[in-house]
Amino acid sequence: MTDTNELHVEGLTKSYGDGDPVVLRGLDLTVPTGALAAVLGPSGCGKTTLLRIVAGFLRADAGTVRLGNRVVGGPGVHVPPERRRIGIVPQEGALFPHLSVGHNVTFGLKGVDRPERRRRAEEMLELVGLAGYGDRMPHELSGGQQQRVALARALAPRPQLVLLDEPFNALDSALRAGVRADVRTALRATGATAVLVTHDQQEALSTADLVAVVRDGRVAQCDTPQDLYRRPADPWVAGFVGDAVLLPGTVDTDGTVRTALGTVPLRALPEGNPRTGTVLLRPEQLRLTGPTAQGAVRGTVTDVCFYGHDAMVTVAVDGHAAPVGIRVAGPLRVRPGEETGVRVLGEGTLHRDGCEPTAL
Repeated sequence: MTDTNELHVEGLTKSYGDGDPVVLRGLDLTVPTGALAAVLGPSGCGKTTLLRIVAGFLRADAGTVRLGNRVVGGPGVHVPPERRRIGIVPQEGALFPHLSVGHNVTFGLKGVDRPERRRRAEEMLELVGLAGYGDRMPHELSGGQQQRVALARALAPRPQLVLLDEPFNALDSALRAGVRADVRTALRATGATAVLVTHDQQEALSTADLVAVVRDGRVAQCDTPQDLYRRPADPWVAGFVGDAVLLPGTVDTDGTVRTALGTVPLRALPEGNPRTGTVLLRPEQLRLTGPTAQGAVRGTVTDVCFYGHDAMVTVAVDGHAAPVGIRVAGPLRVRPGEETGVRVLGEGTLHRDGCEPTAL
């Protein structure tokens, strides 16, 4: 068999004792060799439990964990963490304060002579953008630099898999994006397979090759960021990974659906020919127009939230219970209380009420 770095998790089940709720409920996840997968989900969904089982810190009640050609966890099998060839980047770096940066990086290298340890430390520090920092102490580094050192330490033993446990939480927003980009570049340079646990939707979508959304101990959907955003498995996933406009609709025979925002074309005709369903649109598919513009529906602006690069304008529309959010770029020309028109651009995704979502 050819050795790979693919992570394959199958049927993981875990609870923490009698009477406690089940945390994982038959979770399945496959991460191809060299890919960075983000595990995304609300608090309590099982993300950290999954990470700890893959790392070997916890035993699953059922299911298997395979890394490459090796089963490292499963019925009758539990490979200790130190023998799994897995690197871990914890929250806030967790560097050893009494060791230099270079010695932190080489801490996990066993049976390697001193010249090779020094060479590996220099190589890893250069990879994460900290060449020449080997003699510094952790307290002399910024938070972002400490996270880069933690990544270098995880990569130094050349692991098959790197686990990142919400490593950017302690960083301010301005620094976070730069550190994320550096981490992604370093992981790709080494070819390591990686799993990033996060609760930040933007972080998952902008950083990962695959995003697995976990709900109630199972993977609700695992897909590329673009497909996850454009073709969510159900309305809950749609709302969790981004702002969503969900509209009740009635399906016509010509492949369109009638909604409170007018007639919307569908990306695909629904299977089973349902007559009604929930239409998913994204806020960037809506446009503000004049109240009497052709093809637009009339509404009233209820709120405006300005973010700098764009704004979210909330509009109440007749026939729809909740106001709809519209993402607007450029100068704002509306204020709360003003009448406006709303027009839909592009196609919607139809989910059948009470059924599995329509395949696209």
